[in-house]
Amino acid sequence: MDVRPSICRFCHANCGILVELDDGRPIRVTGDRENPAYAGFTCAKGRQLPAQHAHPERLLQSQKRSAAGGYEPIGSDRAMDEVAQKIAALVAEHGPRSVALYLGTYSGPHPASIPFSIGWLLALGSRMLFTSSTLDQPGKSIANALHGRWLAGSYVFDESDVWMLVGNNPLVSIAGGIPPANPSRRLREAKARGMSLVVIDPRRTEVARFADVYLQPRPGEDPALLASLLHVVIREGLVDQAFVRDHVQGFEALEEAVAPFTPAFASGRTGVEASEIERAARVFASGRRGCGVAGTGPNMAPRGNLTEYLLLALNTLCGRWRRAGERVPNPGALLPGAVPKAQAQAPKLGWGFGQKLRVRGFTGTAAGLPTSALADEILMEGEGQVRALICVGSNPMAAWPDQTKTERAMHSLDLLVTLDTKLSETSSLANYVIAPKLSLEVPGLSLSMENLEQTYVGMGYSEPYAQYTPALASPPAGADVIEEWEFFYGLGQRLGLDLRLFPVRPETGVLREAREAIDVDMKRRPSTDEVFEQLVAHSRVPLARVREHPHGAIFDDAPIAVAEADADASERLEVGDATMLGELRDVAAEGACAPEVPGRPFLLVSRRMPNVYNSSGRDIEALTKGKPYNPAYLHPDDLAALGLAPGDFVRIESDRGAIFGVVAAAPELRCGVLSMAHGFGAGPSRDGELLRIGSHTGRLIDTESDYDPYTGIPRMSAVPVSIERLEALPASGA
Repeated sequence: MDVRPSICRFCHANCGILVELDDGRPIRVTGDRENPAYAGFTCAKGRQLPAQHAHPERLLQSQKRSAAGGYEPIGSDRAMDEVAQKIAALVAEHGPRSVALYLGTYSGPHPASIPFSIGWLLALGSRMLFTSSTLDQPGKSIANALHGRWLAGSYVFDESDVWMLVGNNPLVSIAGGIPPANPSRRLREAKARGMSLVVIDPRRTEVARFADVYLQPRPGEDPALLASLLHVVIREGLVDQAFVRDHVQGFEALEEAVAPFTPAFASGRTGVEASEIERAARVFASGRRGCGVAGTGPNMAPRGNLTEYLLLALNTLCGRWRRAGERVPNPGALLPGAVPKAQAQAPKLGWGFGQKLRVRGFTGTAAGLPTSALADEILMEGEGQVRALICVGSNPMAAWPDQTKTERAMHSLDLLVTLDTKLSETSSLANYVIAPKLSLEVPGLSLSMENLEQTYVGMGYSEPYAQYTPALASPPAGADVIEEWEFFYGLGQRLGLDLRLFPVRPETGVLREAREAIDVDMKRRPSTDEVFEQLVAHSRVPLARVREHPHGAIFDDAPIAVAEADADASERLEVGDATMLGELRDVAAEGACAPEVPGRPFLLVSRRMPNVYNSSGRDIEALTKGKPYNPAYLHPDDLAALGLAPGDFVRIESDRGAIFGVVAAAPELRCGVLSMAHGFGAGPSRDGELLRIGSHTGRLIDTESDYDPYTGIPRMSAVPVSIERLEALPASGA
């Protein structure tokens, strides 16, 4: 049996794996114990890569919608010919803005996909680039822009003595606060050395069971709770006075804004005891090294930008930034080497620049263009209307909010192209579905997670780890599948475009400086390995050296310390941004009781399922274990009050729409909270298949009535809903 090390790319975590091959076909995946970072860790999803590659619904040839409405195979070259012709005609008649690109989370683990797709779009002359960033955690990018950055970076998990997790569960998501390389082991080691852990979440998650202080607030009340933590830190003199004096501005404005958020006031809004709020503040402020990190849920709830901004302010007031002379634990591996300095980089614009949309006054933002507006840009007639959409690593029908509007938008496009492994909910509406190679059939780099460490506080690797993998498996006999980047290269050739690759931050789609652009040879198609060489040409560790370590390596042979600030450094971190504090004053003005919606007594929150990655994995039987749907979890007391038993059908209704669900008991939830995973289900016509495909929570979300005015993200968590029992599940329609 042929066993080789590789990188799992079922999700973003890049786990080190061993792949058993039989005549070029993957038959078994296990964790790689020789991998120095992951040490044998891999999740159930990664272990099912062979099932993903051999799935009976996998597309082995690209598909074209026929006149009769079905699909017929089409060669990849012929598909590129026809797509290029249609795009050329649309651009000639309506201009480049009529073509848009949407990059989903599945594009991140493939390093060449994003640079090539964006390079193609820009060469075409369009700036209509949308990503999942503005539907996931846009508050991080906005807050970073408004707060400014500390050029020496934050403390990382593995060296900290206190840590705070706000609405994230890294033991399941494998990201977001604990390094992805074996997070359970790292958490156990941290607790053994005495780390204090504060967890804030409406659900007592897997990670919350390790908490020294656990706060269980009402969903959507993170701003009030964080403002109260700041109130206590300031009131009790727990601020790092020297750091604030030397490097921070806006302290007085922040102090005034959080003054109303006494623990008693916050207790009324959050449902958390005032004494526990005080205890959490003291524990977090008492540590010498540490960090506070928020997850997807708080970003999807109302005022997600404010949540992330207040968390940055809390980190700053507690001095959670690396100082001159301290060692940098991760100076970079596949990225350019760090140049850390003990000084601030001034805030920058969070929005109001770049491409302007026609919808709700949106513009470019630090998180990218507002994806929630893309369906409107497709449906709104007139000059500038989006008429063609290419989806990469994404499934908008399963992921976008307001499913009803999304479906209308997909049907109205002149051209919808998806790059997809199967006829998913979105691809089943497409004009062309390009069949891609899967992860074990292409080379890979551990680049996506390293980008996170360089971009977001408390994210990514804690050490300079890197791994390269060659392609290990062969596509099935007779298959005509291509890599995603090859599709955009082929379109570029057919349209006579000169492509330039723009290294980007995959989690936001934000372009780096134009001077970093890489010219592409449009006459001789490069190999994927040659593309990798170009993308990491300025890496701290040469790619050739990374290749020498097939099991991955930690390249810590060149320690880097934080340099002193420049002699003329004068920029400061901003904790008193007027827009953010204005939002906080709005929260205070609402009073000590959180607003309620009459007739909607429950708050729907999203959750991660351990064996599903967004809409991927729910069609693999070994992962779903007989439950390929997303249960509607409620506290047992709520079930009893509603006269429900686990397994009963219910109708869940918001002010926007309704779906059906199958209830399950979850004693770890707060009462009044309904918890469901996103990325399941289909349109109303398939509601009768709930037990096979689940329910689409996006149908409950309104993109036009309750949304962030900058990133456009609607209220996607803490959504007010009502729940009623059903005797039986209707065949279709909600």
